[in-house]
Amino acid sequence: MRRRYRVTRNEDFQKIIRQGHSVAGKDFVVYYGLPMAVTNDRAGISVSKKLGNAVVRNKVKRQVRMMISEITDFKRGADLIVIVRKNYLNNDYRTNKNELNKLCEKVYNNLDALIGG
Repeated sequence: MRRRYRVTRNEDFQKIIRQGHSVAGKDFVVYYGLPMAVTNDRAGISVSKKLGNAVVRNKVKRQVRMMISEITDFKRGADLIVIVRKNYLNNDYRTNKNELNKLCEKVYNNLDALIGG
């Protein structure tokens, strides 16, 4: 996932989370912001220290980053924050990717409903 598709600043994370729009599953919570003037999606990933040491957390972030790049085409202009839950470590890559895909579909359906009125 290219850098321009990432939410990197803490202020941006907080702004998106404060908007209060979210969907949740067993392994992830996805907060999303209303589409901005930006034409590309941006995604931020948050992994708690409860999941493990730095090596484990970085591995999880790399995997989630790859899942997001496979799932989305980055053309809607929405901001996503993916928070990884501890149950993530109990499943394999494919199961986690399927759950994240379902959550992203819900997010995009909700965004379409919000934009459509």
